[in-house]
Amino acid sequence: MTAQSAGPAGVGPHEVIHLGGEAAVVVPVAEYRRLRALGATGLSDDLEAAEAAAALEEYREWSAAERPGANSHEQARRLLLGENG
Repeated sequence: MTAQSAGPAGVGPHEVIHLGGEAAVVVPVAEYRRLRALGATGLSDDLEAAEAAAALEEYREWSAAERPGANSHEQARRLLLGENG
């Protein structure tokens, strides 16, 4: 397990830990309970919008990190179509 301060990705002052290939944010228990209560009582449209926004943020972080193995659109197109160069 590794830990680091959260970067500019909007996670805030919370610590990010990595365990078993997954990342998690360490938050105070009171904040966790508040988020859990919001999830349980939130309107389905609001929850779907929040999930979509979170997925988009995750993609943007992944894309900005230029992870090893990540390909640009053009690189992926060439690979899939078997084009050279």
